[in-house]
Amino acid sequence: MGEKNSFERLALVASEAARAQDAARQLADAAAWVPLEEAEAVVVLGGDGFMLHTLHQMLDDERVIPAYGLNLGTVGFLMNRYRERGKLADRIAKARRIAVAPLRMTATTQDGAEHVHNAINEISLLRETRQTAKIEVSVNGKVRIDELACDGVLLATPAGSTAYNLSANGPILPLDSSMLALTPISPFRPRRWRGAILPDRSKVSFRVLEPAKRPVAAVADQKEVRDIAQVQLEIDHDRELTLLFDPGHSLDERIVSEQFAA
Repeated sequence: MGEKNSFERLALVASEAARAQDAARQLADAAAWVPLEEAEAVVVLGGDGFMLHTLHQMLDDERVIPAYGLNLGTVGFLMNRYRERGKLADRIAKARRIAVAPLRMTATTQDGAEHVHNAINEISLLRETRQTAKIEVSVNGKVRIDELACDGVLLATPAGSTAYNLSANGPILPLDSSMLALTPISPFRPRRWRGAILPDRSKVSFRVLEPAKRPVAAVADQKEVRDIAQVQLEIDHDRELTLLFDPGHSLDERIVSEQFAA
């Protein structure tokens, strides 16, 4: 048995969905809830999207605390099972801590403006028009693909490897793998290239070719930057997040299970 979590001040946040709001009312007396800015940990009611929203809010506010999710959404990959019965405080005390390091995107647009955003799941480059995108791909300063003709390309963390990356036929990465998935989206050329698995210390950059004819947008989770000239990506270890999971329902177990799903 690992050391139990001991949080004296807990916050409760819920999505606007009816199920999440109902659960928030049911849990009103489960703890002496405090505002998020005063809490040592936060209980998140909703789905994966709302969990990502909450984590990004903490990153933006530069005050990151552990998050324990209860699934009131659809998939709930980042969440724990919601149960009406059982002591929530005991579940949180026994929860396993999982560290999740986000990606940092530095995107430069055609007018020279620089935009910096974090992504917990993935950063995607996507064509803006019917024209196929053409992108130069470099890893650690070395050009690996001179011209990738595609609908787009993405770089995913282990936590995000079962999201958009999996839909684009990218690999599922174990949470402790210290790897990143570099995955093309509908690639046309090179025809046989299906992506790469990279150490998470890698620095990946994309340069948009023929941007006037083939404009490209960059998306860091839910934040979009259009008319991209180039993008530089790397893991942001200084902004590490902590997710809390019930024993037997940890994120790394879910990643393994997903590979055997029918």
